[in-house]
Amino acid sequence: MKKVLILFFSILTLLLFGVQCTFVEKKLAAISKKEAYVLDLQGIQNRGFIRAAVDNNSTGYYIYRGRRMGYEYELLRDLAKRLKVQLHLVLISDIDRAFDYLQEGKVDLIAMNLEKNMERSDRASFSIPLGKMNTVLVGNEFSGKITSWDQLASDTIYVREGTVYKTQLCNLKDSLQLNYTIIPTPDHEETLIDQVAEGDIKWTIADQNIAQANATYYGGLNTSWKVKKEAEVSWVVRQNSPNLLSSLDTWLVDKQKRFIPDLYAKYFLNSKNSYFRSTSPFSSLAGNQISVYDDIIKNGAEQLGWDWRLLASLVYKESRFDTVATSYAGARGLLQLMPVTLERFGVENPNDPSQSLMGGVRYLRYLDKFWIERVPDTSERLKFVLASYNIGHGHVEDAWRLTLKYGENTQSWSSVSKFLELKSDPDYYRDPIVKSGFAKGHLAVNYVKDVMSVFDSYKALVEP
Repeated sequence: MKKVLILFFSILTLLLFGVQCTFVEKKLAAISKKEAYVLDLQGIQNRGFIRAAVDNNSTGYYIYRGRRMGYEYELLRDLAKRLKVQLHLVLISDIDRAFDYLQEGKVDLIAMNLEKNMERSDRASFSIPLGKMNTVLVGNEFSGKITSWDQLASDTIYVREGTVYKTQLCNLKDSLQLNYTIIPTPDHEETLIDQVAEGDIKWTIADQNIAQANATYYGGLNTSWKVKKEAEVSWVVRQNSPNLLSSLDTWLVDKQKRFIPDLYAKYFLNSKNSYFRSTSPFSSLAGNQISVYDDIIKNGAEQLGWDWRLLASLVYKESRFDTVATSYAGARGLLQLMPVTLERFGVENPNDPSQSLMGGVRYLRYLDKFWIERVPDTSERLKFVLASYNIGHGHVEDAWRLTLKYGENTQSWSSVSKFLELKSDPDYYRDPIVKSGFAKGHLAVNYVKDVMSVFDSYKALVEP
């Protein structure tokens, strides 16, 4: 206790009478360092999914016309496929908090452009570099073009907390004997760029790719002055996850010749596409619409008692919001109903979005009623309903009977889904209690996971 008090008053004294920019940060980092959570690649694969911390910005991860997009998102989706696991994304704006989440086991990977330094290396293991990044000063048309650091005089520069920007500016300030003021803030780089563009603040710092992407839809932004020359940026994993790190590095080596450069060009070098994705009302970056059919989806969701973003997730999975979509099996409309189902639930024109949507809603209500007594819990029953919508309630009911026969929990989707996957095994689909025969049940199980994954994204990025 005495040591803690001495350290506290030492830090307080230094704060009052002046310190080097990074002294307090280093001390506080040492104090806050916690014992790391242990889980490597095999444990992640046994669990079935990898958790990755990502930023919600105009290039990293967002929703555009119902589709999940972003540079980091597409990279992570490919990595998860390589590792044969599902991808769970965790949105974190606070970089220091992301490192805490990593050590606590709330995420397994931080997928942000992180420059390696001593403090970060003490807390995590860095992958091989994804590429190189410049840091730039961002001003507006009234800030003036910078050709020398002296021109900043006693200006104030706002920087995002947890980034390397403050350290970079501190080093320049100390070495060049400059007088500008640095103010850390929890605001994201893009929020600070918004404030610069609107004239609320004069200067901020951002990675060049983020600055350039924002400059495509903010006229007059000045991003030409580099704070630091190119530096390598990487992702990080826990220090006790060497096998995950090895697999990550191998994947990066495989993808650096074409896949990563192609994705980089898609998100950072095509300014026209970046502009439309970032300013569209159907983008989670600028608006709060998923599709042009949001109003009828909200009406249908109200009748179901669902979150409208869940029904939107199902529509996206079925038709990508295409009213004239027709499957190889003849399913049609927004919710891809088969001809017999269209007729049964009163849909005369499957290409009419309202008719198609409401026909699907009536079918979903029928399925919910079918399962409500056997699965009273709403959140569990939802998965039974989704699987039934995909493969037919007869096959899901067979799995329910098998679950009952083998003494497992018939009200748990986790238990029933195991037997649904076994419906392609003759030892199970030939059982006398199975009425609907063979089924590729694993496809329905994956279907439920996919819809719920899209729903999780919509919940994170689109307001209720």
